[in-house]
Amino acid sequence: MAELNSLPMSVQTIYSWFREDRLFVNRRYQRKLVWTLEEKQRLIESILKKYPIPAILIAEKNDSPGSYEIIDGLQRLHAIVSFIETSFATLQQRYFNLEHFPTAKSYADEGKFEPTKGEKYLTPKDVSTILDYSLAFSVMRNASEEDVNDVFGRINTYGHRLSDQERRQAGVQNEFSVMVRDLACSLRGDVSSPVLLLRSMPSISIDLPMTKHGYEIQAEEVFWVEQGILRSTDLRDSMDEQCIADISACIVGGQLIERSKDALDDIYSEKNPECVRILKALEDYGAEQFSDEFKFCIQEIIKICSEDRPEKLREIVFEKKTTNAFPSVFAVLLVAVHELLIGAGQKISNYQGAKKAIRNLSNRIAAGRKATSSEERQKNVDTIKGLLQTCCVKTKKQKKKIYNNYTTIDIEASIRRSEIELANYELKQGLLKLEPKGGVDPGIIDKIVKTICGMANIGPHSSGCILIGVVDKAKDASRIEEIDKIKAKKFGRRFIVGVDREAKRLGIAVEKYFEILRDGIANSKLSDALKGAVLANIDYNSFFGMGMIVITVPPQKDLSYIGNEVFWRSADATVSAKNPKEIAEIAKRF
Repeated sequence: MAELNSLPMSVQTIYSWFREDRLFVNRRYQRKLVWTLEEKQRLIESILKKYPIPAILIAEKNDSPGSYEIIDGLQRLHAIVSFIETSFATLQQRYFNLEHFPTAKSYADEGKFEPTKGEKYLTPKDVSTILDYSLAFSVMRNASEEDVNDVFGRINTYGHRLSDQERRQAGVQNEFSVMVRDLACSLRGDVSSPVLLLRSMPSISIDLPMTKHGYEIQAEEVFWVEQGILRSTDLRDSMDEQCIADISACIVGGQLIERSKDALDDIYSEKNPECVRILKALEDYGAEQFSDEFKFCIQEIIKICSEDRPEKLREIVFEKKTTNAFPSVFAVLLVAVHELLIGAGQKISNYQGAKKAIRNLSNRIAAGRKATSSEERQKNVDTIKGLLQTCCVKTKKQKKKIYNNYTTIDIEASIRRSEIELANYELKQGLLKLEPKGGVDPGIIDKIVKTICGMANIGPHSSGCILIGVVDKAKDASRIEEIDKIKAKKFGRRFIVGVDREAKRLGIAVEKYFEILRDGIANSKLSDALKGAVLANIDYNSFFGMGMIVITVPPQKDLSYIGNEVFWRSADATVSAKNPKEIAEIAKRF
């Protein structure tokens, strides 16, 4: 039975909890960081004036006493701790003065965060006012997952700041809502563990063009904004999730739904016949299969846009230049592509022709209010299929789940995750030495095999991923550009250089290059179970003509070896277990 206790706590104590990694965020129902700079500044102003602010609700983690999951108050808590770490100034442009708070200063000195240098700082008295300010906390103890979901859903049902889609997703836990949320994360590039630390939230939050907060994901790099389908501010209101929910319901349910608020509300309302219908259809279809198909179709649309010369989808679809979002047109386009490539088992044979076929598409289909009914939407889908039909061919015998290969979306999501989940991800520029005439690095396969072993030994519920064709240092990207005469593609803090350049340098086909890696792993002394699983999960993606190899390390049931040696991961380093005691400790994970 859940217990609720009131507990006043000072800002100073909360900051200590923040840095001691005792505050967690559950992404199943929590939003990203979405407050504007002014909202953050006004909160700090209220604290300085000693005004009361709403209570914060947290739940003690049953598996980790003394650690807490934030149920309500995420935006407030992060605004407070980020102000202390000088991420922004007050309305009067005064920064927090670290000299008067030794705890935060020590973390800055250790390199845990980079202080901002300002011209004006808070006075010692103001610093004390903030640190001594008492926050009202309500703490749930012995709460089940159902209790937390229920409380969060009730709180946010009447929260005036949530968008329609955020209200739908708030606290809802069924297969459809989880699938939509996961797909949205993949396309935005903010895929992460379901539960993460409060201090990790900036890494999965979105910086808008006009309001930079120092978050990792740039709105203009997100698929929806990059292609002009949505505005950057639409991401803050989860319009991308709404678009995915609409498309998913149309495809999985076997018929296009009306494009309306009420239609989506019905799908997210438990016991509503439409909700029951969609959940039953998804159970039969398979959430994982649909997700793979959805990402595959997105990848094909990206290929169409990139053909000949890269253009935004918006520039192709509209004859006249516009800045308008067009989620309704995009929805019928994606459904049409799905019906052709997945439903009819065809493939695009002429991407340049496909680009020409959908040019000025908005002039050829019904738009706006005329195209909201399921019947009108289907007519639009049929029109688009007719336009694309001549650019497609029937596959002789479609391989099972051809769309289940690592898609462009998957690769971009993995690159994002590699920045925060160090142990589970590894980046390699390629197999060759960084020299103009450098051949295959004799130690590279050995390093990759050891990394595979180390990732497998993280634990039975953890997977790993090695991305070949990516570097994390600008100097390495510049060196590769100089040697191979290519232009690296910057993505977040990483640089994509691809592997096709190395195959070209060796004078061999990409397939032969791929075999060098595959054979190296096959001939290694990796544990048989691990070796077989890895060889079955090596994938190549053309990735904008650059070529990427992805090695997936599936979770293992037992300890993995290379011969008689055991390796494990320490952050982004692979370490050899030196003695039997260390090996025994790793074995306990299984």
